[in-house]
Amino acid sequence: MQVLRCLSQPEILNLTVSLGRGGEACIYAVPAAENLVAKIYHKPHPTQADKLRAMLANPPENPTASLGHISIAWPQELLTASDGSGEVMGFLMPRIQGMLPIMDFYNPGIRRQHCPLFNYQYLLRAARNLAAAFAALHASNYCIGDVNESNILISDTALVTLVDTDSFQVHDPQENIVYRCPVGKPEFTPPELQNKTFSDYDRQIYHDLFGLAVLIFQLLMEGTHPFSGIFQENTEPPPYEVRIASGHFTYSQKQQVPYKPTPIAPPWQILHPSLQNLFLLCFEDGHVNPQVRPNAQTWLSAIAEAEATLVTCTVNGQHYYNNHLDKCPWCERTMRLGGRDPFPSFHTIASGEHLRPRKKSRLHQTPPIVKPVIPRFTGHYWPVFSKNSSQFRPYVLLACLVGFGLFGYLDVMIKFTRLFVSPNPYTQESLLARKEISPPHLDQPPTFIDFYQKGEMAYQSRDYELAIENFGLAIQLNHSDAKTYINRGNARYNLKDYEGALSDFNQALRINPHDVKAYINRGNAHYMLADYSSDPDHEYKQALSDFNRAIDFNNAEPEAYIRRGIIRFQLAKYSNNSESGYKAAIADLDQAISLNASKSEAYYQRGLVRYQMAQYSGNYVEEYKKAIADFNQALNINPRLPKVYIKRGMVHYELAQYGISGYHQNQVQAIEDLQTAAKVSLEQEDMENYQQALSNFCVVVENKCDTLLKSSTIVGKTNISTQHQEPKCAESIQPSIISNSEECTEKSVFH
Repeated sequence: MQVLRCLSQPEILNLTVSLGRGGEACIYAVPAAENLVAKIYHKPHPTQADKLRAMLANPPENPTASLGHISIAWPQELLTASDGSGEVMGFLMPRIQGMLPIMDFYNPGIRRQHCPLFNYQYLLRAARNLAAAFAALHASNYCIGDVNESNILISDTALVTLVDTDSFQVHDPQENIVYRCPVGKPEFTPPELQNKTFSDYDRQIYHDLFGLAVLIFQLLMEGTHPFSGIFQENTEPPPYEVRIASGHFTYSQKQQVPYKPTPIAPPWQILHPSLQNLFLLCFEDGHVNPQVRPNAQTWLSAIAEAEATLVTCTVNGQHYYNNHLDKCPWCERTMRLGGRDPFPSFHTIASGEHLRPRKKSRLHQTPPIVKPVIPRFTGHYWPVFSKNSSQFRPYVLLACLVGFGLFGYLDVMIKFTRLFVSPNPYTQESLLARKEISPPHLDQPPTFIDFYQKGEMAYQSRDYELAIENFGLAIQLNHSDAKTYINRGNARYNLKDYEGALSDFNQALRINPHDVKAYINRGNAHYMLADYSSDPDHEYKQALSDFNRAIDFNNAEPEAYIRRGIIRFQLAKYSNNSESGYKAAIADLDQAISLNASKSEAYYQRGLVRYQMAQYSGNYVEEYKKAIADFNQALNINPRLPKVYIKRGMVHYELAQYGISGYHQNQVQAIEDLQTAAKVSLEQEDMENYQQALSNFCVVVENKCDTLLKSSTIVGKTNISTQHQEPKCAESIQPSIISNSEECTEKSVFH
């Protein structure tokens, strides 16, 4: 791809390295400009060009310019066609690195893995900086329009960046034209715009302010949506858009609403009184009169007031709360959550305890087993202890807390956070067998099979947007082919459009209620949606129901047992009777293996379950060995699975740390596995597992970690008055190895 950079002396850019692809555009690295990326539209349109020119002519103020931080990732230059026609193909914008979506911080489970020292003080500061960014944008008469959690990034120092700015609503003062934002997410859409066609409306600043309040509420209430709650009537609970349109704020003070706060939500009283008043003003008074919603500057001032009244818990120095409370709410919350601390202490983090599964209820606990206390491998942070001493090395903890930061752990460019999307191995199997057909005559319109074959070819080449387009055209010609809906759902699934995938799988099942693959794929979609749901247990149960139905229709389908085993394993982790859940998961995976012994995923998942069972077993060494045997078998079937090498390597490392016989052999095997994982994942361009292998290798080979740390540079920054930066939850290290990656979780097994 060649484009023309419009400088005083025009420069041709050869864009060869694609960093991400979406429905409207592709993101490319810019040669010799590491701080920029190019966004190139698939189908450039003159209206886009006019909008970009208006944005370039009137950029908003960057409130953190003196800090060297970009608060609003605004377009910087136009890129035109290389043929000299002047057609605008896209634009250059800042490359945002080292930041994560806001959800990764307000979701306690994800936060615990990414940055466990990001406490309530940091969350308040992030909320304050979010308000500052909104205020700067609104001061220039811009509206975001599509406010949602995916276009807001946060750093580990609580700095904020707004991205996807070319989708914002833009007013061109010269031409007096408004370029509207045609999209929106219901959970962040104000009541007056619910069920409206967004392209018919000019967004107002007070529309944005509703979404801002929702995000601040989620930051300060552990991810709880202000309109989530337990429905008190006997009918089906309404979705968020109905609750918002009805003004049913769960914590309403002026009216009775048919909802009660969910048991896992923090109490309303945890919020500073000034913030409580602003939420009521926004969600109650603002429902009647949208213009009374607090503006961004008002939020900024109130949050600053709340920060000034923070006090520290005497039991846990990580617990911050406002002084209007007479005792620490986070200690109480920890007890209610069965010991899962939302803000674990320094000691807990150092020991790795914060990443372990919650302990079982006393009613179900087996007598404690006395064995060496060492950290469990459950994520990317592995505090290292000397094999001869329980004292940990602070610099190693530092590296572990940074996680992928040591190796450039995230490179985000405008909603393109996954660089290498691997397809679901099972859903690929649902594609129709390729048929040899003769090309159509030029005077004949394309047929259903023409579009279907194009969709299939695009899917095989991982061009999922093109696959969706062609499967959609095929559906227009034939509404009754279930497999076409399944295949389009698979493509949507691989683009993380799980709701769109769900819709397609539902339609496939309306056409063919006995389609086993549709049930399995729909179960996969429900499972992935649990991460984004206010009621993840509901999604898990829906997934479990789908896998059960698949087995009812075909009890010889191994993939259904594998997926059900994964769900049972997930549910067992937080069950009071986890042992029975683990056994049920093992039974499903055993059955899958008995049906098809060549399924490497079945062995891998069974190894994960056995590893987890070792945490509660009196004969934990034997369970570890069973897990290793499963990982061995998975690699015998497919020796190109980096995730299996990583897990097997860390199990060997843990066995070495226990000090049992064979220490040297286990340590050597751990190093060998992680080196192999890094090599294979790099060959496969799988940066997720590559980063994880490097991170874990740094832990296992301690002197290598020392070398990396000594060659790194600590980046220091100063505060400014508008958007403020907290001391880092772990020191930020400028790495000598720069790569791109995204958090890798167990849920990636469905891709």
